[in-house]
Amino acid sequence: MRIKYLAVVLCVLSIGITPGVASAEEPPAPVSADSVSKATEAFYAALNQMFVGELAPMEAVWSHKDDVVYVGPSGGMHTGWANILPIWKEQADLKLGGEIKIKNMHVINGEDIAVVTNYEVGENTINGEVQKVELRATNIFRKEDGEWKMIGHHTDLLPWLVKK
Repeated sequence: MRIKYLAVVLCVLSIGITPGVASAEEPPAPVSADSVSKATEAFYAALNQMFVGELAPMEAVWSHKDDVVYVGPSGGMHTGWANILPIWKEQADLKLGGEIKIKNMHVINGEDIAVVTNYEVGENTINGEVQKVELRATNIFRKEDGEWKMIGHHTDLLPWLVKK
């Protein structure tokens, strides 16, 4: 019986749990969903600026690391900021005009990573014709130097943007 008891105690101690002793570490403070919502709103403000050819706001909201990913409405999957920036530039050069708004935003946030799902609703102009937009989107943010930066953006396809 003593051997079984000793085995259990050693097992518990080996995984760092001491019976009857509370952890001295404080859990991290919960991250405000509001701060993640603000980062999301900044992304969509940058998107709308991109529609008139202004790329700088989009560059500011994204992480510039090699692990970021973009799966946008024109198709394809692009990884790494060096590969994503030219895609945003190409879209900015289209000067699609219009505006996209967030609808039904849902935030899942952690200490350093947050996931936001929502609809992107609005319109753009293609060849002088107004095109309605309603896409599902998933946005992933990572806290870098105390700021939420976009590290992933994934949407449905827009037939009039898909490259053949």
